[in-house]
Amino acid sequence: MINVFVLQNGRLNQVGVDTRQDLETVTPVWVDLTDPTEEERTLVKATYGVTLPGEDEVQDIEASARYYEAENGDLHLRTDFLLEEDAGPSRVITVAFILSGKILFSVHNDDLPVFRLVRLRARSRPGSIEDYMDVLLDLYATDAEYSADALEGIYEALEEVSSRVLQKDFTDQDAAAALNAIAHEEDLNGRIRRNMMDTRRAVSFLMRGRLLNADQFEEARQILRDIESLDGHTSFLFDKVNFLMDATVGFININQNKIIKIFSVASVAFLPPTLIASIYGMNFEVFPELKWTLGYPFAIGLMAAAIAAPLLYFHRRGWLR
Repeated sequence: MINVFVLQNGRLNQVGVDTRQDLETVTPVWVDLTDPTEEERTLVKATYGVTLPGEDEVQDIEASARYYEAENGDLHLRTDFLLEEDAGPSRVITVAFILSGKILFSVHNDDLPVFRLVRLRARSRPGSIEDYMDVLLDLYATDAEYSADALEGIYEALEEVSSRVLQKDFTDQDAAAALNAIAHEEDLNGRIRRNMMDTRRAVSFLMRGRLLNADQFEEARQILRDIESLDGHTSFLFDKVNFLMDATVGFININQNKIIKIFSVASVAFLPPTLIASIYGMNFEVFPELKWTLGYPFAIGLMAAAIAAPLLYFHRRGWLR
């Protein structure tokens, strides 16, 4: 899918594109390609003379491949964007940006909420975007905001987990659910941190390349300050995740110790009657109680008393709680 955006009355508006003639009749500031086909890649290349990277090139993590200037003067950037999905775990989507001929080209395989939000804001806030570089910086700024919202979601999720972990009756089933939730939030927090690190690198690259005017340079500095503040939040969340993980594992160990204690008490309580039964089960010719009429009930009563005595002692010491 090819999405073409032009500036009209200070607003970023999308125009319909079906043929090459449609592309040639407009002067876009942003051409966004979502999971483009080979025909769409060829159409964009023929119209604007820009070569779009393949999927393998987009996924390259080497710094020299993520930020570089091509021989024809086009500037290429690879930036990670966070994608949260209700039906599954979060993902990091790599977007390829090409700055060519005062036009921003973006290539990615999934429709990203950051891109949708930028388009919505640009239509409702006239004058917020003046050229293609403003579009790119707005994407980075919105990505930082989106990551901040995701961090707030992690806060809420961990607070809910914390309330479950610290409840009076915490079963093994509760512990399993808590560990699953904690692992999910830790994974999301790690992706956010990675995403912010990559955005910082991209913005710093633009600032070092002296590609920004004075206002854009100040906006880039503000983006870096926002990212710096988010780093502190991710560190705090990592500490909270570790605390909840340790607390959950600790409660699991306590529950297991309770079970082991029950077996220990049972083995100790049944040891004396076992000894008594063993004594009266010995086969000797001379056995004083062998022909005693009350021998059997006496032995049973003695074994019952041998069980009750240690249980009563354990109860008084509080070991059965």
